[in-house]
Amino acid sequence: MSLPDQRAVAGTVTAATVRASHPLGATPWWSRTSVRVVGGLLVPVAIVVVWLAVTLTGLVPPFRLPSPIAVVQAAGQLIADGSLFTHIAISTQRVIIGFLVGSVVGLFFAAIVGLTRSGDILLSPLLVALRAVPSLAWVPLLILWLQIGEESKITLIAIGAFFPVFTTVAGALRRVDPQLVEAGRSFGLRGWSLLRTVQLPAVVPSLVSGLRLALAQAWLFLVAAELIASSMGLGWLLSDSGNTGRVDRILLAIVLLALLGTLTNALLVLFERAVLKRWL
Repeated sequence: MSLPDQRAVAGTVTAATVRASHPLGATPWWSRTSVRVVGGLLVPVAIVVVWLAVTLTGLVPPFRLPSPIAVVQAAGQLIADGSLFTHIAISTQRVIIGFLVGSVVGLFFAAIVGLTRSGDILLSPLLVALRAVPSLAWVPLLILWLQIGEESKITLIAIGAFFPVFTTVAGALRRVDPQLVEAGRSFGLRGWSLLRTVQLPAVVPSLVSGLRLALAQAWLFLVAAELIASSMGLGWLLSDSGNTGRVDRILLAIVLLALLGTLTNALLVLFERAVLKRWL
């Protein structure tokens, strides 16, 4: 049997197997969006129920763990004075700008390190060392260099977003199939055109994974960034509430950071689906 015939038979068998396991192309119940949404809400709802129970029954004193009702009331107070949505907007803006800047710079250095031997030799040791520096260690240096302002905060968030993109994409570019690259060169592709047409599409899954890690890292670095003499933002709210003993506002800031992180990650998942559909 020739190779095309073997492939045709294999495809027929695979299709028949899929139809047998999922009749009429039905999606498995655990893959349905509604099931995943409901399943994802079960544990958070259970945590809130337990949280409410231990606070209402007095098992944990309110000064250590306020009830969910107290946290909602704290949110209502901040909404009433108009500051809550300002905190959310400012923090989200900082994260988005820092994430975009860090991702673009990370992609640039990943291309240098992943595609050139000289870049790998010269830059990899330095970047690996810088990746181990804690986020708070950058704060005094950024204040000295960039003064107190948005530039220092966004730069710190960009540093947090830089390394996941750089690490994942640089490693993926090193593993691109050499035959694929040679095929692109045989069509006259060089430099940027080769990277854009052949190499980047080959590492799309790694790129998207790096972006998701970078976004999560950007939210982590936000709190450290807003310690730089900030007067607004969720990180500042978290720090200020700790200084004043407002545990209800501390929990509110944590919940809001978790919700915003989940929302922005969901938007990135939609981007991931579109990119994977386009390139794969």
